Amino acid sequence: MARAPSPAAVLLSVHAVVFDMDGVITDSAPAHAAAWKVAFDACLAGHEGQPPFDEAEDYRRHVDGRSRKDGAASFLKARGVDLPEGSPEDPPGTGTVWAVAARKDEAFTRRMRTDPIAVWPGTVRLLHVLHDARVPFAAASASRHATELLAGAGLLEMFEAVVDGNEARRLELPGKPDPALFLEASRRLGVPPGESAVVEDALAGVEAGRRGGFGLVVGVDRTDSPEGAGDLRRHGADVVVSDPGELLIDGED
Repeated sequence: MARAPSPAAVLLSVHAVVFDMDGVITDSAPAHAAAWKVAFDACLAGHEGQPPFDEAEDYRRHVDGRSRKDGAASFLKARGVDLPEGSPEDPPGTGTVWAVAARKDEAFTRRMRTDPIAVWPGTVRLLHVLHDARVPFAAASASRHATELLAGAGLLEMFEAVVDGNEARRLELPGKPDPALFLEASRRLGVPPGESAVVEDALAGVEAGRRGGFGLVVGVDRTDSPEGAGDLRRHGADVVVSDPGELLIDGED
């Protein structure tokens, strides 16, 4: 009779795990990318000669893993679109960086409430194994919807800590690639970063894990491509997997 799966050797070297949300736990990256396209294409329409936002490459390079404001600023700067920063209270629009970010959040919230966000089965399997093994883990995400998504998936109670975009704003934590978000999650788990792992799919997030001195940085390449894996390694990933479920080994008879 086969035994239950257990963490692979690479995870046995740490005592806690910090998970990113989008693309790692939830399959929300397509919804985020589509919402960014709504916001950015409306903005780019006022600038002649600008190609539309690419939901694959532009998303991965400029906004994935970043806070809404930082993602908007990064992409607009890359396109040479100079907008005033504005303020967090700006309504959705195209006149300021914060307005573009607000338009994205409006589009994402609308989609999230009408089309449920799926979770990645391999990650859920890993979460259950870690939970059964009493390995503490946290979620850390720039998204202010992270806690709501975990609750909707029935996973929230498994996490010992969640540091989402609302908490990041309350604590005035800088966004990735600064490691502050991950370090706060590690602090709440009560395990030093050097004894913890970060599991992240975004380049900015992998870089944040490396900058934060985490003992293990796992990059998740959902494209399962040499280019994607290479980028993650160059930004600091120790290990690259196509799904976090690969961090498990099945018991044998």
